[in-house]
Amino acid sequence: MNYQKYSKGYFMPPEIDLEWAKKDAPDHAPIWCSVDLRDGNQSLVIPMSLDEKMEFYKMLLKVGFKEIEIGFPAASETEFEFLRRLVEEDLIPDDVTVQVLTQAREHIIRKTFDALKGVKNAIVHVYNSTSVAQRQQVFRKNKEQIKQMAVDGAKLLQQLTEEAGANYRFEYSPESFTGTEPEYALEVCNAVLDVWKPTADRKAIINLPATIEMSMPHVFATQVAYMNKHLKYRDNVVLSLHPHNDRGCGVADAEMGMLAGADRIEGTLFGNGERTGNVDLITVAMNMFALGVDPQLDFSNMPELVEMYERVTRMHVSPRQPYAGDLVFAAFSGSHQDAIAKGMHWKEEKNPDKWTLPYLYIDPKDVGREYDGDVIRINSQSGKGGVGFIMEQKYGIDMPKKMREDFGYCVKGVSDHKHKELMPDEIYQIFQDEYVNVDTPYKLHDFLLQKEPDGTRKGTVDIFVNGEPKTFLARGNGRLDAVSNALQANLDIAYKDLTYSEHALEIGQNSRAMAYIGITNDDGHITWGAGMDTDIITASIQALISAINRMKAGK
Repeated sequence: MNYQKYSKGYFMPPEIDLEWAKKDAPDHAPIWCSVDLRDGNQSLVIPMSLDEKMEFYKMLLKVGFKEIEIGFPAASETEFEFLRRLVEEDLIPDDVTVQVLTQAREHIIRKTFDALKGVKNAIVHVYNSTSVAQRQQVFRKNKEQIKQMAVDGAKLLQQLTEEAGANYRFEYSPESFTGTEPEYALEVCNAVLDVWKPTADRKAIINLPATIEMSMPHVFATQVAYMNKHLKYRDNVVLSLHPHNDRGCGVADAEMGMLAGADRIEGTLFGNGERTGNVDLITVAMNMFALGVDPQLDFSNMPELVEMYERVTRMHVSPRQPYAGDLVFAAFSGSHQDAIAKGMHWKEEKNPDKWTLPYLYIDPKDVGREYDGDVIRINSQSGKGGVGFIMEQKYGIDMPKKMREDFGYCVKGVSDHKHKELMPDEIYQIFQDEYVNVDTPYKLHDFLLQKEPDGTRKGTVDIFVNGEPKTFLARGNGRLDAVSNALQANLDIAYKDLTYSEHALEIGQNSRAMAYIGITNDDGHITWGAGMDTDIITASIQALISAINRMKAGK
């Protein structure tokens, strides 16, 4: 209970502009910059190897990133070699800009430029920390000295770029921006911009890192709005954000920051990064997608992305990770499943232009997921709607509504007893074992029914009773009625209100038919049975005998 040892570490800007808060959503995608290969990689317990970084890099290209921070070349030989391999193997497309990070220290900057030789399009990202805590505790320098570090770094970037005959773009970050007085951060950023004097054809990037997330998202957005309004050369500056997730609000920081004027977002896939991570670019992009805004990134094969990420980083994507987790579309609750199943039927009937299904914010198919295995998941919490949906979608089994309820309770009982989720094939097997062509104690052998002049059917039905063959005379309004009358008359069983439905399972000459029959006892309880056969009449009689056998068993 030591809350009293904490206080606000952030500073409100001298001007509070909330005009941005009137917007309800971004109307276009920002410039995206993946920092997975640098910020994400340095946070891994076991950093990626060269080959793993290469696989990740190629996936980023496939997704559509045009700006990729590929490393900190002066930090290690692996980082240096990776950039050189990209250059020497000509692996940087003409429309892609690689970004390299360097501290505002001369020897580190010079080594960074050694690594950049031969790179056509590059962003050199220089930073130094400006926060009160870093000024006091780490650098032990005053504001002027810290600003001079930034200015000197900016000058050296410009000098070395000119010496290299290159046209590299520049980025500056006042690291720990969230712990810096906004007016001082502005002063430092403007001093850097006065060195670079950005132009329309060579814009500079000012990046505002929430190195440690310290405030509620709207506070961060007001800081961004202040910088957006007062930065020099604003038309020639790309205002960028680099949110971390210490308070769990990285996505909100990015989204509100965009509304407040940010043009660009740096982050990682699945939010990997130091401590609690960076902003998850997938979530930010897919949030736009779900609002009908083109994010300019392609996450249509999310399972492939998850598999690659988990393998090369040795990290794990949470089952509840938005859009990507194994369970994010899963509905176990009976009421949720029922609503989703009805929504699916409504969509098939109405074919609407927009996606509006209950409980499914986006169409799972848009990220490479499937309805039957990913959406409706069956356990002891599930209901008739979900079980019926799986049976219909995956196996073409369209039970009557009341039978779905009966089968739903049956499946719930199995799941509860086994204390586990049931896979679709297990559910189908329960249906087969419990309802279809049940042949104990009564088993159909054959039947022969002729049509009489008065329209009725008359003949015989051959069955086995506990293995003993029996032949009964049968007569009724139809073949099923005739068999039903014969069985009730000869087997000492009674029921009423026979409920019947049928459908084909496949299309074609050898297609199978599925029949469902419910019979009601004197207490009003309905017992269900199902029959499957290539002949619809045989299937219906099998369904009747299945229901009778289940009634005998007390089901």
